[in-house]
Amino acid sequence: MSHLLALDQGTSSTRSIVFDRQGGIAGMAQRELAQHYPQPGWVEHDPMEIWRAQRETMAEALARAGIGAEAVRAIGITNQRETTIVWDRKTGQPVHNAIVWQDRRAEPACAALRERGLEPMILRKTGLRPDAYFSATKLQWILDHVPGARARAEAGELAFGTVDSWLIWRLTGGRRHLTDVSNASRTMLLDVHRNAWDEDLLGELGIPASMMPEVLPSAADFGETEAGLLGRPLPIRGVAGDQQSALFGQACFHPGMAKNTYGTGCFMLMHTGSRFQASANGLVTTSAAQTGPQPEYALEGSVFVGGAVVQWLRDGLRAFERSGDIEGLARSVPDSGGVMFVPAFTGLGAPYWNAEARGTIVGLTRGTTMAHVARAALESIAYQSAALLQAMGRDALAAGATPLAELRVDGGASVNDLLMQFQADLLGIPVLRPAMVETTALGAALLAGLQAGVYQDRDEISSLWRLERRFTPTMARDQAEERLDRWARAVRQACAP
Repeated sequence: MSHLLALDQGTSSTRSIVFDRQGGIAGMAQRELAQHYPQPGWVEHDPMEIWRAQRETMAEALARAGIGAEAVRAIGITNQRETTIVWDRKTGQPVHNAIVWQDRRAEPACAALRERGLEPMILRKTGLRPDAYFSATKLQWILDHVPGARARAEAGELAFGTVDSWLIWRLTGGRRHLTDVSNASRTMLLDVHRNAWDEDLLGELGIPASMMPEVLPSAADFGETEAGLLGRPLPIRGVAGDQQSALFGQACFHPGMAKNTYGTGCFMLMHTGSRFQASANGLVTTSAAQTGPQPEYALEGSVFVGGAVVQWLRDGLRAFERSGDIEGLARSVPDSGGVMFVPAFTGLGAPYWNAEARGTIVGLTRGTTMAHVARAALESIAYQSAALLQAMGRDALAAGATPLAELRVDGGASVNDLLMQFQADLLGIPVLRPAMVETTALGAALLAGLQAGVYQDRDEISSLWRLERRFTPTMARDQAEERLDRWARAVRQACAP
């Protein structure tokens, strides 16, 4: 029983990965996840499709690893965060499609919270800013717009959860309604100082407390799967939101260590230890994955559109057939030819927080080709991440902390050497890509392994981290600063009314 099974439910796909004790992949299975766009700015998933795909990939991953359920010590779950699901406690059926983290329909409700002067209180208790990104106003929208939902919720008939809670409910046959502290901290309803749901916030948004799952540490007893799923019950012992899971999988356990995940969006987290540090530079404070009752925190910056800009070029403009083709196209020109691409398709996240910003391409000339646009699209991922790091640096300086010395990277787009080198050039610090870039799933497996006794402590987990490549800055700092200034001007144009 030396293997660990990680369930990695993301925005664009659902995966299951079997890890061996050394953190190597023994087997993996994946299903793409359909995206639904009922209206501009709305993004939904089918919760039942999520569950079916997760159930199928679990069995397929074990088969590809050549092992049975008896060889699995424990299951870990990691998931897209903030995505909101409400279901009937008796039937287990969702009352509405899942409202995805990218969805902006609840922005008017967030504006109302700000107008009522509640932002300082929300920031103080949750570490978050009132924004449609987080779960609270998504849940409020479902209660207000699905016929009968509010009355059923008040009668105790409905359950709320982020994707982790939905999967735990399904895996355990409806016996456990749980979440972990890292996912709970993304709802805008958790008092992160007490790791408990806040009654005042629930009251302000009209959300019945009976809907909420129990909050546990990220390494804990989350129940057992039904025996019929894989042939025998398996313990669920680790749960974390995808970005906190990646922070754990990157062995960023100490204050000042940071990682950036390049996925559909980009998410940079810097561990701040047991100290709650509010950002003065447009970031949010979030709960890190916790292995015990002691709260741990991280500063986080979220880029809404990262790798998704590559998908848009592929599917929207038909610029190339496969996402991996973008690097060759971008390398066919020496630079972007002065083109700047701000992919604000769903507004801009940290550190700008402008819901009205729209996607903008500036600097076009008669000589501009699709190769220049492709290169500008790739570079936009690095520019947005650089803005996050600059904000983190200012917060660290204000707190008297040591400036960031290196950045650990992971996620699908981190395999793009052109992007990673440009990222190092902009940041002026080394970018470290580990041998295992599937750190989101690995983090969930490690949390489960720690709780199940596969690993003794975090030091043992740290020893598993291996460097694959270090990208060292080669661009002169004055040149990098000039490019960052041009990016800032392009952002201002994207935010112009």
